[in-house]
Amino acid sequence: MSSNRRDFLRNSILGTGMLATGLASQAASLTNETSTERRRSSKKQFNICVYADTKLDKVRFGFVGIGDRGSGAVERMTYIEGVEITALCDIRQGAVDGAQEILSKAGLPKAKEFVAGDLGFKQLCDSNLVDLVYIATPWEWHVPVAVAAMEGDKHTAVEVSTAKTMDECWQIVEVSERTRKHCVILENCCYDFFELLTLNMVRQGAFGDLIHGEGAYIHDLDYWHFNKPQDEKMSDGAYTKMWRLYENKRKANVYPTHGLGPICQAMNINRGDKMDYLTAMMSADFTLKNRIAEKAKEDPFFQQFVGWDMRGNMDIQLIKTNKGRTIMIQHDVSSPRPYSRIHMLSGTKCFAQKWPLQHIAFGHKVADEAKMKELQEKYTPEIVRRMGEMAKKVGGHGGMDFMMDWRLIDCLRNGLPMDMDVYDAAAWSCITPLSEWSIANGSKPVEIPDFTRGAWQTNKPLELTLKGGGTTGVKDLNKSGDKQLDI
Repeated sequence: MSSNRRDFLRNSILGTGMLATGLASQAASLTNETSTERRRSSKKQFNICVYADTKLDKVRFGFVGIGDRGSGAVERMTYIEGVEITALCDIRQGAVDGAQEILSKAGLPKAKEFVAGDLGFKQLCDSNLVDLVYIATPWEWHVPVAVAAMEGDKHTAVEVSTAKTMDECWQIVEVSERTRKHCVILENCCYDFFELLTLNMVRQGAFGDLIHGEGAYIHDLDYWHFNKPQDEKMSDGAYTKMWRLYENKRKANVYPTHGLGPICQAMNINRGDKMDYLTAMMSADFTLKNRIAEKAKEDPFFQQFVGWDMRGNMDIQLIKTNKGRTIMIQHDVSSPRPYSRIHMLSGTKCFAQKWPLQHIAFGHKVADEAKMKELQEKYTPEIVRRMGEMAKKVGGHGGMDFMMDWRLIDCLRNGLPMDMDVYDAAAWSCITPLSEWSIANGSKPVEIPDFTRGAWQTNKPLELTLKGGGTTGVKDLNKSGDKQLDI
């Protein structure tokens, strides 16, 4: 790495003498995260972006982590042809029992069980039972399980965010390249219907040149933050051991990918463009500490959390890309306001936005109902034409969860490159530690690494129109219902 790039990174993180003492101290405590210069200068071993592994007639699945997200994924997979659920792993026997019941109701055989404490996943990853490990654990276990799976010669699919630290981001990239195993980030919002419509419009030139994009995760998670486990080991409930509340001690965008993923796909990030640097800021905490104090008055259980220094309500990241585009990402999980992912794209010819209102505009004129119908008929991509209605019947956030899972299986069965590869997983997830550094240093800019190590310049744009694929069918769809509420 050149000396000027090294100086830029060091100065971005350490700040200057003008910083307040407390802020500088916090920044200094974060510098251990930057022990990745070796990885920054390492040579790419293999370009996973263009990699298509051998076709799999059957995809044998192992699930690690069977809470709300994991159990929903198990159920959705029972509807997809070419899937065999052969292994289930969790620290709770009750969670595994619930997944076995899902398989039984679907008329499928029981899966091998791995219930052996925190490290039980290693036995699954070392076995010859599965082709892909599907990870829906608490965030701290995402990378350890993914690495064990790839080292065990298995592909892996990881819930968001995939990695928590820069070191973890580089680790999954290096292991995926070396083992030639996919590490797919399970970003379901990339498969929402409006996002897919606008992505296809971008691909067909309807937006002209993209200028700016915005995305967000704004969701009042008060219920989930304070959903107390009912047993003494704190092992039941959606967030075992209150891990989601613990994560909100971190002053960073800890959940950036729902808003960022679709924007990056539209802008061809890692496939013709790349994110160069970001700057971040965060509001004070106006609610979380007060809510903890209120809950402690109602229930002594919450007394252990009183006095915690919690993250602020809103944090914002501004990102500049190599091609001169800009991106704004917002994250707020503790303000009493309506849910929003925003998803906004602005180009030289067209503008589109979803949340709180969904609309597309050309110049100053917003498309009316007739024009919207025309746009949908012209630009709805093939994946939606083929799978959209089926996905809505199966459910999972209105169908986008099922679309994501079905597309993952279809790529593996047809030997296609992944829509979302390990470089996406690293680039989208690294916003967490980089925003933390910028916030700790008075919103100073921080360079975003190029995890492709130059391959972004020749990698081709993402293709989501099912060309070369689409042969995977689905099973009985005499069912409806959308149980997944928290994305």
